[in-house]
Amino acid sequence: MSYTSGGLAMLKSVENTLPTSEQKIAKYILSSPEPVITMTVKELAEQSETSSAAVIRLCKSLDLKGFQELKMRIAGDVQKPSSSEYRDIDKGESIHHIIEQMTHNGVQIIKETEEMLRREDVEQAVQDIHEANSIHLFGIGASGLVAADGQQKFLRAGRYAFYLQDPHMSYTTLSNARENDVAVVVSFSGETKEAVQFIRLAKKNGMKTISITKYGSTTISQLADIALYTSSTQEAMIRSAATSSRLAQLHVIDTLFMSYVSNHYDEVIQSLDRSRAAIDQHKN
Repeated sequence: MSYTSGGLAMLKSVENTLPTSEQKIAKYILSSPEPVITMTVKELAEQSETSSAAVIRLCKSLDLKGFQELKMRIAGDVQKPSSSEYRDIDKGESIHHIIEQMTHNGVQIIKETEEMLRREDVEQAVQDIHEANSIHLFGIGASGLVAADGQQKFLRAGRYAFYLQDPHMSYTTLSNARENDVAVVVSFSGETKEAVQFIRLAKKNGMKTISITKYGSTTISQLADIALYTSSTQEAMIRSAATSSRLAQLHVIDTLFMSYVSNHYDEVIQSLDRSRAAIDQHKN
């Protein structure tokens, strides 16, 4: 996309967790986004019956640089064609409709996750990974599958990467990590007890920390040195949430990995070739 967007998705993601005054502003913007594009802070405060200070606080709650960035993102949203909401699968659906709906949900969450990822944060994360002696990844449940995928990718790229399914073994391995190691914590909610313990232990050891969570202020994203966000998804949460959230998390891991490969192509491509040759030889 040639324009910055994602403002409306960000507001929807955190609307129900905001303080009352900020929530009033969010509701006003979501109901009438177009006029906001040309408003000043004072005008938005008057229209939403709040205060200029509340507008500024909302921008901080969204982890944006200021009101101007929020307006730019909303302007980008207004330019985009509208799309239907996420929808869960019901009993007796046709295979044709399931394929269509799951494809739509997948495309939607990846597009929204693209809007949540700050380019400078991805760049810094890639640099920290390159400078690290080893990479320690952690996740529970579906997030654990994403952490395992990250491990195998960076192992093939010639890096020391650790992911252990047992949290206690992960803590044990992390307790021997050093300051020049990096921890990558994957948790959709950003509040998973084991993941919070993992990132706190990593910080206690002086490690650089990277989180991959849904958009919004969570314990894990607040603790992380670099917080990478996925869309929080608007789909029904009863059955298929892990499907879309996992896809979004994998997209972030792929983005980190491909950015790492691109930035350090000459050294990484040799490791990838060696790992491929080792696998091919084993097949034979």
